[in-house]
Amino acid sequence: MGNLRSLNVLLLAIPLAFCSAPAGPWDAFNFAPASKTVWPTAVFHTEGSVTGADDLPGNKGAATLVGNGAWLALDFGLEVGGLISLNFDTVTPASSVNLAFTESSVFVRPDASDDGTQCTESMKYDGVFNIPAPLPSGPWTLPRASMRGGFRFLTIVSASDDPVTISNVSCSITFMPHVENLRDYAGYFYTNDSLSADADLLTKIWYAGAYTVQTNTVPGDSGRMWPLVPSPGWSTTGNLGVDGPIIVDGAKRDRTVWPGDMGIATPTQFVSTNDVIATRNALDVLFVDQEPNTGELYFVGPPIKGRGSDTYHAWTLVGARNYFMYTGDREWLDNLWTNYTKAVTFLTNKVDDSGLINITGLGDWARLGGGGHNAAGNAILYKVLTDAADLASHTDRTDEAAQYLAKAAALKEVYNTAFWDDAQGMYRDNPDTTLAAQDANSFAVLYNLTNTPDQATRVSEGLTKNWNDIGAVAPELPNTISPFASGFEIQAHFEAGQGERALDLIRREWGYMLSTNLSVQSTLIEGFTADGGIGYRSDTGYAGDLAYTSHAHGWSTGPTSALTFYLLGISLTAPQGAQWRFAPHTSGLPAAEGGFETPLGRFDVKWALAQDGSFTAELATPEGTEGVVDLANVVQTGTGPTRVLVDGQKVADGVGSPVSVAGGSRKVQIRSSTCAKKRK
Repeated sequence: MGNLRSLNVLLLAIPLAFCSAPAGPWDAFNFAPASKTVWPTAVFHTEGSVTGADDLPGNKGAATLVGNGAWLALDFGLEVGGLISLNFDTVTPASSVNLAFTESSVFVRPDASDDGTQCTESMKYDGVFNIPAPLPSGPWTLPRASMRGGFRFLTIVSASDDPVTISNVSCSITFMPHVENLRDYAGYFYTNDSLSADADLLTKIWYAGAYTVQTNTVPGDSGRMWPLVPSPGWSTTGNLGVDGPIIVDGAKRDRTVWPGDMGIATPTQFVSTNDVIATRNALDVLFVDQEPNTGELYFVGPPIKGRGSDTYHAWTLVGARNYFMYTGDREWLDNLWTNYTKAVTFLTNKVDDSGLINITGLGDWARLGGGGHNAAGNAILYKVLTDAADLASHTDRTDEAAQYLAKAAALKEVYNTAFWDDAQGMYRDNPDTTLAAQDANSFAVLYNLTNTPDQATRVSEGLTKNWNDIGAVAPELPNTISPFASGFEIQAHFEAGQGERALDLIRREWGYMLSTNLSVQSTLIEGFTADGGIGYRSDTGYAGDLAYTSHAHGWSTGPTSALTFYLLGISLTAPQGAQWRFAPHTSGLPAAEGGFETPLGRFDVKWALAQDGSFTAELATPEGTEGVVDLANVVQTGTGPTRVLVDGQKVADGVGSPVSVAGGSRKVQIRSSTCAKKRK
């Protein structure tokens, strides 16, 4: 496949980190544990003859279980994953123990873990891990093959009539295998959400997204085994196609590379940990076995290696552009270019006489009605074409860039003719339906398929018709709230200039996800029902198995990058940030602070709106870079004519036009006539 290098060694061409984020009040909201060995923080439940259970949290002492079926459940306080160790202090030749693992407290039970191997109506496919008699005396560690990738609760059950005394129960975390200090982020974010009952809610959501993606970054030999192991049981020995760390879809399951999920998870990874090695490895395993004749890519990585999804094929191409923008890894892109362009051609070859792509590879994120001339699929193709043009432009392939732009322009014209429904003010999902899908309409605004700002505003407003108190219900997957689709929706609201609407949805949907005791209150659930239940897809693919839902899913982390790129307002417009944009959406908030890094250095921002109506931002970007400052979405309380100042010098009258600034330390201000009067 072209000259893409072998994946048998860990790829370390890109440094793991360049500079840690500065310390500040935001550190209090980082969910990542301070040590990769963690102990339970509380006893969740005991049943039967159990003594000393309260001494296990904090490793204060031992607990004894007497009698077959006696059990205790320990709470680690947040989502963890890895290898359980404990001491068997007192045992008899007949003593035996079972272990059960679960993310949600709903499925804490003595006879089964939650399900990560397969979904079944019984909700007990995985069962328990049995430690048979005779138990060893002293330390014991869960076998590597049975490592549990994501859980909050550990249930320990006596499986014999004889007593057993245990102590020193801990978990050795296996995610982020290449990083020792899980809290050492490259990025950070902080704001005071004065419009929420919890002023720290948005900051907590940002860090919950970051920690979720950390739990999804795993060793290359720890995927879900395929073919599946028989019930009861599980195995996390699947070969993910690379020796190094790799980003997968979920901590518990599927523990497999899914490129659509990366459309949300990779930007989260960039603005928080900047863990580009895991992203690059995931992209490489998707490209390495490209079909040589058609150019088709896997829509799911090893060990499953599935084909048959046009949209997930497209998401791999989106991921390639994201990775290059964040790293500027020209050697990687040049080695990949032949395969990349062949993969683009695989999609454009499906554009028929209508001018639209005919989606025949139907695999997708679980939405219904995605085949044929589908608005979502065509929007993603438009994104691929504009991304391809951008990559070609940045790598001096000007003729190819022009060709991709021409194809994108033609598609945009046909798209609006085929899908725009002026009566609804929305894009229909297919030319012969009136259903207006959440994903397609979000993509249309986010990827600039709209023709006018008014069109984008109407779509933004129309999307709110799907909302309830806890999120946006996806018309294309009835009775379902999909944080994946909603992650694109919040970006679309920002792009439409509706920042307060974007924050409203974040507070509803992610506020619920982070607060509900049905989930883990630290990482972000895969999806849920319209009434807040955890039976995501229970009747559309998951066989009624509520225990199968993942509670740490990277595709649910959309607010993390959105809050950085839009609310804070700092984003890249050229690889590594050689060119950048500062365009904050203040959205009713008084202040925000945060930043990230690239190989060029740090990009840090701090802005505030004062009571007199003035706006001040402090920017710190690498010397030698070039930026554009766009203050059109700064909500001002002052009146009268305004002036934009950079380092004390007026650069514009009014905020309607962007201004160019050089990199380095810059102070950007908005001043109005009323501000000046109040300061006198």
